[in-house]
Amino acid sequence: MECSDKTPATCSSSSAGMMTPPPSPPSPVILTPCAACKILRRRCVDKCVLAPYFPPTEPLKFTIAHRVFGASNIIKMLQELPEDQRTDAVNSMVYEANARIRDPVYGCAGAICQLQKQISELQAELAKAQVEMLNVQSQNANLMSLICREMSQNQQNNGSVCPDQQTYGNTSLFLDDNSIYAAWEPLWT
Repeated sequence: MECSDKTPATCSSSSAGMMTPPPSPPSPVILTPCAACKILRRRCVDKCVLAPYFPPTEPLKFTIAHRVFGASNIIKMLQELPEDQRTDAVNSMVYEANARIRDPVYGCAGAICQLQKQISELQAELAKAQVEMLNVQSQNANLMSLICREMSQNQQNNGSVCPDQQTYGNTSLFLDDNSIYAAWEPLWT
């Protein structure tokens, strides 16, 4: 069989001379039901309230929330909220459900109390460290004044005048003098 009009739509390149069938329409995309509908064993409709928040890849997320709150209560809470707040609400419900499963008596309140206790302990520890730092700074200032007095007395005995106190920033030069060690003893006992 020969092609008379030579158009690709009517001519076939096969040796048998048969026409190729038109391409079939794409197969419909099969959507898996959301985790909530899968666990509840129900059909997931197009406008499922739970589908955007409980994807099929996270079934544990719905299982935990369902165990504590129940599916109907989750649906009611989500329907009462504007759509922009629903994601936060679902995350909050899952967090609260996790806390309630871990601590059936106190739930989230137990975790909050424990964190507040840690904060107060750390604040007390910080205050203690700050007081200790002030004590060390005070001792350092006292030590510097003693060193300056001792140096000025030594220089006056030698006939020279004590230079400004800031020139004694590096005290490693003075540690060899045995008379200075006597001035340190009252600070450390």
